[in-house]
Amino acid sequence: MVVRFDRVAVALVTAALCTLARPGLAQDAPPSSTADAEARRSTEPGELRPLNTYMGRPIAPPMHFSGAGWLTRPTREREEAPAKLLEALRIKPGQVVCDFGCGNGYHTLQLAKRVGPAGQVVAVDIQPEMLDMLRQRAGPRGLDNIVPVLATNADPGLQQYQFDLVLMVDVYHELADPVATLAAVHESLRAHGRLVLVEFREEDPSVPILPLHKMSQVQIIKELTANDFKLVGQFDDLPWQHVVELARADSPLAEVELRPWQKPD
Repeated sequence: MVVRFDRVAVALVTAALCTLARPGLAQDAPPSSTADAEARRSTEPGELRPLNTYMGRPIAPPMHFSGAGWLTRPTREREEAPAKLLEALRIKPGQVVCDFGCGNGYHTLQLAKRVGPAGQVVAVDIQPEMLDMLRQRAGPRGLDNIVPVLATNADPGLQQYQFDLVLMVDVYHELADPVATLAAVHESLRAHGRLVLVEFREEDPSVPILPLHKMSQVQIIKELTANDFKLVGQFDDLPWQHVVELARADSPLAEVELRPWQKPD
């Protein structure tokens, strides 16, 4: 119940700036292709009209920077087991990694330690205040292999064939334009690069997160395969979250079948 309360508290504080979960779901027909998503774009250069839904899923607004304290809450270790997640990512020294939707750098700092001085972490966020918080946390730790990137909904700021890993933790379900962002991520991955999505389990009602901020395995695979990705792995041992590993459809990494999540006995 603690997490549910915190989410609602953040919503009340920041409602004027960023409307959070609504009791009703958006009724607009979801775009079923790139063309549909393009049709919803704003005519203003560099701007996107937010989608209400994508492939039948309501799109959640992003957390406002004033709620960044929730990202570093003391209970997160128990609720999400971030150290276990980092081990599952199999990060190697010297790799180039993207923490997409990095927020105040909760995962960025640990990723930077794992890639080491020869590696690099590109920390992407659409809120400059989040990146300022990241810089404030990284500076005293002497982590100079972090590159903050201010993105927009129209331009994620990624380069072609740049990354060994793109990590999105509780971020994908908030993307304003999934098609555009996934296209950019697709181009940014190297041949053996992976996109890893971490999302709260919709299948588990005991996870105390608002439904708008959850995703099912089936929905994740439905959306990602429609955007030229394939499943190459999964990790099911986190307390509350799915971990889904994907690669470009043309990657030499072997495609695997999804193992449906089952609640442990």
